Amino acid sequence: MDVIPFIFYVLHSLARLYVIIILVHVILSLLVAFNVVNTRNQFVAIVWTFTSRLVEPVLAYIRRWLPFLRNLGGFDLSPVILLIVLHGIDNYFLYPMSVPGYFQ
Repeated sequence: MDVIPFIFYVLHSLARLYVIIILVHVILSLLVAFNVVNTRNQFVAIVWTFTSRLVEPVLAYIRRWLPFLRNLGGFDLSPVILLIVLHGIDNYFLYPMSVPGYFQ
C-alpha cells in the first residue's frame, strides 16, 4: 500500500503552494510600498490579509532569530531565507519520499 508516498506527495504539493503564497505576498508588499496598488481596494485588501496571515508568523520567527535581515539596505530578506529553507526541505526530504518505492 502506497499511503506514505501519497502523504509526502500532499506535503510536497502544500510546500509548493506555500511558496506561491510567499511570492504573492512579497510582490504585493512591493506594489503597496511603491503605491502601485492601494490597500483600500477590496480585492487587494482580501489578498493582503490572506497572505499576511499565512506568511507573517513564519517571517516574524525568522526576523526574531536573524534580526540583521530586516533592514539590510532597506529590504527585508527574511522571505528569501524562508524560500531557501522551504526549497531545501521540499527537494531533499518531501519530494524524494513521495516517489513510490522509496520505502522498500
